[in-house]
Amino acid sequence: MSFTQTTPMNYDLVLASASPRRHDILEQMGVLHRIIIPKIDESQRSKESASDYVCRLALEKACAGCTMHDGGAPVLGADTILTCEGQVFGKPVDYSNFKAMFTSLSGKTHCVLSAVAIDNREESLVLLSETWVAFRSITEQEMITYWETGEPKDKAGGYAIQGYGSVFVEHIKGSYSGVVGLPIAETCRLLTKFNVPIWQSSIAE
Repeated sequence: MSFTQTTPMNYDLVLASASPRRHDILEQMGVLHRIIIPKIDESQRSKESASDYVCRLALEKACAGCTMHDGGAPVLGADTILTCEGQVFGKPVDYSNFKAMFTSLSGKTHCVLSAVAIDNREESLVLLSETWVAFRSITEQEMITYWETGEPKDKAGGYAIQGYGSVFVEHIKGSYSGVVGLPIAETCRLLTKFNVPIWQSSIAE
């Protein structure tokens, strides 16, 4: 999915992410923000737990955003991964990788871990959201057809719950927005802590 970076004149927060879904959620919350795109090593460390891994990436993105941004606004970083039966799933690199993921997820319940962090150069905090998602059984032909839509290619676990991928979901327990990529409840708690207002007008021009 293509996404045009915006640079508003007035903003209360910097979003350190190229994800259009996180941008949309902040807009939904009425948070005036600008976007920067940090580059970090997203490899999982040896013996690093899934929760430690996703929280570290969110914090590193926020910290990297601070080094890129010379303004006074705090920086928000976020990351989302899936776990199922001890395996960690990020974004699929190709169809073979996607098929392996979906074969593992088919007919099972997996956990979506979504971490959100804010750094203001003096203090940084991170919160973690856990959501359980149950998938129905998925046929190989459905996997092929879904992959060909292009939707899975930049999504953790290879699906978008808010898009075509919704047809695979039987039920969820937890944060829907966390599965999309930015848990609203945890984000609001951090925004309040760092005095970032919500319910403002849409993103500043």
